[in-house]
Amino acid sequence: MALVVAQEVPTSSSMAVPHGPAGVGEARHRMRDQLRTGGVSESVIDDAVLILSELLSNACRHGRPLGDGLTGDGDVRAAWRVDASGRLTVEVTDGGGPTRPVPSTPSVTARGGRGLNIITALAKDWGVRDDVRGEVTVWVIVQDDAVSARRRDDFATRVTAPSVSEMPDLGFADAFDDVG
Repeated sequence: MALVVAQEVPTSSSMAVPHGPAGVGEARHRMRDQLRTGGVSESVIDDAVLILSELLSNACRHGRPLGDGLTGDGDVRAAWRVDASGRLTVEVTDGGGPTRPVPSTPSVTARGGRGLNIITALAKDWGVRDDVRGEVTVWVIVQDDAVSARRRDDFATRVTAPSVSEMPDLGFADAFDDVG
């Protein structure tokens, strides 16, 4: 007779993360450990950790810290929860910023600007919530059934790639004209 011990995912977890890159790794590790302990599917954990990283990076790049700090000091808040139905939601709250979080259309050579497009591709849904104090929360529903979910095989089709006509001409074709 085998003994099966049921483990429950913590219903919620919240942490203050320093406004800047320093706390992102700690938040990712804490999320991964808690979700893994709770029996969440590894593929869902991978997606959730990537989403958390993108949200925290955006909050630190475009938002102000919570509280009285104007730039560079203070915290943002990261939270995740698995509700009774198994839905995994990730949230990051900052002190607001000069722009609204919206997906962009970066050039092929741009170094950034793809985070919300990645989130859109991985998530079931996402949105933005404002509060009366000026705080902005970006929330993401990662998965409806986080424990039994499997990675979708169509990831490549969910992430929009630039068409060949949008690719810059790097001049490599001319280098091969004289080969032969």
